[in-house]
Amino acid sequence: MRIAVLAVQGAFAEHEKMLTNLDVSYIELRKKEDLQQDYDALILPGGESTVQGKLLKELDLFDPIRQQIQGGMPVLATCAGLILLADKVENDEREYLKTLPVTVKRNAYGRQLGSFHTEQEFQGIGVVPMTFIRAPYIAEAEVGVDILAKEKEHIVAVRYQNQLAMSFHPELDEDERIHKYFLDIVIGYNK
Repeated sequence: MRIAVLAVQGAFAEHEKMLTNLDVSYIELRKKEDLQQDYDALILPGGESTVQGKLLKELDLFDPIRQQIQGGMPVLATCAGLILLADKVENDEREYLKTLPVTVKRNAYGRQLGSFHTEQEFQGIGVVPMTFIRAPYIAEAEVGVDILAKEKEHIVAVRYQNQLAMSFHPELDEDERIHKYFLDIVIGYNK
């Protein structure tokens, strides 16, 4: 199994470290030619969604990645990655990949000072650490989207088909269970 990590901006190195700890190989997607390599799934990291969206288009990665996700390729998206996948973004008129039928509110917990750490129940895994940094939350999930975790009343993790997306950063904590959960999705897809 090999995972492609979008490595144009954001917390991609932390995801790569998690994959290394799990003994999973990865490649970095930095330019269009990188898409020619073989890989089984994608990770869209946290960072700045506006910058990532702009770079995806400038580097000709946008349409191929969207087609891969629409075709069923598993994707793990954290924070900014969630915004990139969302069908609607409440407080941003820009449009991104639009493969995940949810409405997301950007910077929902405030700016950098609104960052925090908590532990909450994650369906199918148990209580997990959650690190929120200028995080969005999911304001609305359409029919067919499984809600996996909430922080207070806000939806912070969902699964839709092979898309696993969350507001927080599991790659910043030492708990590997969310990445393992994602790898199980990848194994199921590639059977």
